[in-house]
Amino acid sequence: MITLEHQLHAVWLCFEIPRASGRLLETGTEEFLTLKRGGTLGKIPVVVVLTKYDMLIDRMERTLDGPTLNGLSDNAIKGLAKNKAEAELQNMCIRSLEEFAGPDIPHATISTKECYKETLACLIRMTENCVRQNFTPEAAVMTSIAQRADPRLNIKASIEVGKRKCWNTLASSAAFKTHTTWDCLHVLHTDIVAVWNFHDPHGYLHSQEFRTMVTNMVNSLDVRPTANPNKTLTVGMATVSAIAGIISALVGPAAPIVVPIAACVVLVVWVHDVYQRSRMVLQRFMAYIIDLTLVLHLVSESREITRRVIKLAVVSYLTSPITDEVHARIQEYDREMTLLDRTDRDVVGKIIEVIEFYSISADTIFELRAKIPVVGSLLDEPWKDEKA
Repeated sequence: MITLEHQLHAVWLCFEIPRASGRLLETGTEEFLTLKRGGTLGKIPVVVVLTKYDMLIDRMERTLDGPTLNGLSDNAIKGLAKNKAEAELQNMCIRSLEEFAGPDIPHATISTKECYKETLACLIRMTENCVRQNFTPEAAVMTSIAQRADPRLNIKASIEVGKRKCWNTLASSAAFKTHTTWDCLHVLHTDIVAVWNFHDPHGYLHSQEFRTMVTNMVNSLDVRPTANPNKTLTVGMATVSAIAGIISALVGPAAPIVVPIAACVVLVVWVHDVYQRSRMVLQRFMAYIIDLTLVLHLVSESREITRRVIKLAVVSYLTSPITDEVHARIQEYDREMTLLDRTDRDVVGKIIEVIEFYSISADTIFELRAKIPVVGSLLDEPWKDEKA
């Protein structure tokens, strides 16, 4: 039997959007789509990708009637051009596709220009959904891991992988008995980082220093004042602010990033204890999973994985309202239920709820990126500033 990684999971059939009166499909492509419609190609999904969408929008803007645009904002004019482009696509492309492939053929319009990068995220989400419908959940997870366009898909994949591994035994402690807390967190950390598929040639995200930072962030459950879990910011706004701060810092003066004492590189004592089933231990494990996932969400907005980027993400997370709110939600959950009442499914459900609450969409991330100029390769720095 062919293993999962050697199977073809989806096909992107790419075409440049033609100009007026141009032909979209060649004879060979028409035959291919007809075979797909007839079932000859099996269940492998085919996604039609219409490229250079930005050029179509530009052409539509040039055809807009000048006098009717007076007093309209740039966004309003873009909206008119987009509506006209959609009508043009229907006439030039979609009708031809549906003639040979049927009305259900998935299709996406894309552009690689910076201001249209959200179209790539839409394509990735469409592909992941097609793979999920036609293959095993594992295949859809691998699709999410392979992409870097939409961090929410990485988060979704991380949740799926976590549920199949250690997350489902956090409350019952079945997988952690006889192991130290540090060993258990080491396994959780490795599994979560792997899902994000970062280009991390130096292994900084798997380093002892970064693991220690995340562990000490969790320690704030014990030492920091508890926020009111009912008084949170608008969904995603704290995350947006944190990401904006990171991107701005990366293009600003390269002053060393000083990590607060709460995330210093000296391990807290409790990680050396043998895992025991208790309320505090469960809170710490939940916090580690959520804190690490949300920090990686911030890290994902950098093109390079450096110690400076990681430290910026940690500092931004610690100094934003997110950390206190996340920990408050965990503590509130703990107060509402006794340890005996709590089940593994309840714990996983709460973890997913908090992670999804503080994650933001790819569209919002692309809007943030568009406001920041492109910079060259970033200078790195040590984990610890010797002058600090």
